[in-house]
Amino acid sequence: MKPELTVSVHFDLICPWCYIGKRNLDVALARLAETHPDTNVHVAWRSVQLLPETPQEGLDFQAFYAARLGSPAAVRARQSQVQAAAARAGVAIDFARIKLFPNTAMAHRLLDFAGVFGNRSQRDALLERLFAAYFNEGRDIGDFETLITLAEASGLDALGARSWAARPYAPGDDVWRRLGSGVPLYEVKDQAAISGAQGPKILYDMMCAAIAENRMAVSVPVA
Repeated sequence: MKPELTVSVHFDLICPWCYIGKRNLDVALARLAETHPDTNVHVAWRSVQLLPETPQEGLDFQAFYAARLGSPAAVRARQSQVQAAAARAGVAIDFARIKLFPNTAMAHRLLDFAGVFGNRSQRDALLERLFAAYFNEGRDIGDFETLITLAEASGLDALGARSWAARPYAPGDDVWRRLGSGVPLYEVKDQAAISGAQGPKILYDMMCAAIAENRMAVSVPVA
């Protein structure tokens, strides 16, 4: 049996740094598969609703960020910063198409459904579709029917998805908040933790260190 490594990623779907971080992690995982083919890596996606007080119908995107950052000029500067980082990661973010800042509770519930009743490829496909729908297409991922459409496109059972996504959202343990950190937050083996949209090399090195630590622990004889 191959050794296993678990990487937990705490994220929210309306955080552009989480989208960028996911793409960087994809690159790091692909490299790790080449250099450590004997290790099975499991990525556990941990939902974080950054702003649970967001109304169910959402908020005007530009007005929300202007109030949050202080001015339209500050919003433009932040968006330019994000888009530059996104370009380096090969991610397209089209802020001009985003009209609504959504409540992400139902979207996270849907991801929970995919994790419980779908397979890994369906869950990964849904996560990618949710990010792309919001940041590339400007779709409202707080809208129930939009979410079900994305679930069906990911190969998930639509009837089950409808029932699951409509339930109240129950967030898990907000490790990122306890650590006083931001998202994305990466944990390897529930020990090492690093936050922010880290580059592929940093994430790769972090996972390699955890694998090496595992091997050292296994090689130590028990008295």
